[in-house]
Amino acid sequence: MALCVLAATTSMAKDYTVKSPDRKVVVTVTENDGLSYNVSYEDQKLVKDSPIGLTLNVGGKTVSAKTVKKAKETAHKGSIQAVVYKKNVVEDNYNELALALNDGLSLLVRAYDDGAAYRFVSVQKRDYVVESEKATFNFAEDWVTYMPYTNSSGTIEQQFKCSFENTYTHTELSKLDKDHLSFIPFIVEADNDIKIVVSEADLEDYPGMFVLNKSGKAGVEGVFAPYPKNIEQGGHNKLQLLVKSRENYIAKGKKGVKNMPWRVLSIATEDKQLLNDDMVYRLASPNRIGATNWIKPGKVAWEWWNCWGVYNVNFTSGINNDTYKYYIDFASKYGIEYVILDEGWAVNLQADLFQIIPEIDLKGLVDYAKSKNVGIILWAGWYAFERDMERVCKEYSEMGVKGFKVDFMDRDDALMVSEIYKAAEVAAKYKMLLDFHGMYKPTGIHRTYPNVLNFEGVAGLEQNKWSKIEEHDQVTYDVIIPFARMLAGPMDYTQGAMLNATRSGYRPNYYEPMSQGTRVHQLAEYAVFVSPLNMLCDSPTHYEKESECTEFIANFPVVWDETVPLESKIGEYVAVARRSGNTWYIGAINNWKARFLTLDVSKLGIAGKTGDTFVDGYNAGKIPSDYRRENTVIPADGKLKIHMHNGGGYVMKVSK
Repeated sequence: MALCVLAATTSMAKDYTVKSPDRKVVVTVTENDGLSYNVSYEDQKLVKDSPIGLTLNVGGKTVSAKTVKKAKETAHKGSIQAVVYKKNVVEDNYNELALALNDGLSLLVRAYDDGAAYRFVSVQKRDYVVESEKATFNFAEDWVTYMPYTNSSGTIEQQFKCSFENTYTHTELSKLDKDHLSFIPFIVEADNDIKIVVSEADLEDYPGMFVLNKSGKAGVEGVFAPYPKNIEQGGHNKLQLLVKSRENYIAKGKKGVKNMPWRVLSIATEDKQLLNDDMVYRLASPNRIGATNWIKPGKVAWEWWNCWGVYNVNFTSGINNDTYKYYIDFASKYGIEYVILDEGWAVNLQADLFQIIPEIDLKGLVDYAKSKNVGIILWAGWYAFERDMERVCKEYSEMGVKGFKVDFMDRDDALMVSEIYKAAEVAAKYKMLLDFHGMYKPTGIHRTYPNVLNFEGVAGLEQNKWSKIEEHDQVTYDVIIPFARMLAGPMDYTQGAMLNATRSGYRPNYYEPMSQGTRVHQLAEYAVFVSPLNMLCDSPTHYEKESECTEFIANFPVVWDETVPLESKIGEYVAVARRSGNTWYIGAINNWKARFLTLDVSKLGIAGKTGDTFVDGYNAGKIPSDYRRENTVIPADGKLKIHMHNGGGYVMKVSK
């Protein structure tokens, strides 16, 4: 165990140090008229001289974290039995430094072998407000970052309203836009191939963290939306709650113990390690709902992306009973667990989930789906859901609806974050699943409330309905997000397109959308991306025409017993192996450069086994729907050689 070191560095400054169990990650907190921290890995400085702090107002008195009164270090070695995750067991080994501060405040600092984290804790005898938090990330050099700006513009206040969906800007830290907020996670590429990912965990009753480079140097500062003061209904189809004015504080707290969010730095010496990172999950609060055997992850036949686009049928497709029965029949045929009724089943502009359009017999559809062993999930705009969520969950649960896809929150201030937790709690009470869209990145609520299966906060395949490739290069984005956004938690990316396009052949089309990249790129995403409620986005008509591909992805697991990252490089290619039971699924996706790769699968216990494999066809570089299905024998040495075309992919299913 690394011992806490207390040393005077000047007549005033004092250092408090904690090391990871393997002693490679070192976090030092310095007290010198305030607090700052440094992080290094194997003596390489990563984060330096970064001020941190928390300021409260308790009964009119300002309380600010400044002075260390006592330091204590403890070691922890254990594991977490994960629910609905990319593995069954999460190792949880760390050394923790607890610094008792002034005025009922403390600072917890943890060093893991794969990262570091800190959080403030407050113990107050009366209610209070959090006036501000200082969270700074000053990096040791002006390294290159993958940074996602908000997809909104204008003043900082205007940028607080966003859907947390954007591509990544790849540039030096000092060149970041000083007036444009970014959301997290983001990646920093340090020397010696070290990668740092900044995220946060256990965000509750507190605003999410944006970052901004205010200095023009190699660092960013946390920015937090102030607490809403006045809110009005409006926005998309009057389904949003829009902030009209704000308080002069960022959060409210009750007397007693309050844990502020963890500020998290994941550290990897190889890009692929980020694919198996557990920092956010392990730092989240444990399960609060008790038994989870009623939670059924699964795949979803989804109609919005393909615009209810079934054809060669004897009815007019659209938001009506005949169309949804068709989707239910399709789901039942292929063993797909759910069908979503997306926006349109409730009367528009009413924000009332009990006003159902006359073309829909909802109870009849739920009963019909049940008879086919298919569950129904309903889309709900945020205000329509939030205004009466207890009644909504109770009555629709009694009808047999399995859950809600809740959309258009587009904020992460403390009030919205609190309401998200309330939604998770109420839904769990009635044994309902949740899929949050228009949502900030996951911060661990999927561990705390495992009925929250999925999150958007990702610029997924829907972008191809309206974005030109110059605006949204989906294929390049695909080989960045597994190392950044997916590190925070599952992604409702909504893959599965059967209309596939080359870089030059792609065009946005709202009613007949296509994907960028090859068919196998789409199939492989079911192995590469983590998504416990996983969409099949395309039309059942297209899937019926491509039944070989459809049967393959329809039988994919959506939660995993084990994840093993394979050869991967941020922005270029991703490869990963995931195990469900006795079967491994190996997936790889590529950027726009064709390449050969050798994947080392020698530790998976599948050498000599034969895998069911989909590979890019010989002409997939020109005709991206071209693919081959092969029986592939894993070499005795476990070195699997694969080829992917430009925008390509590779996917294999093999049993031990």
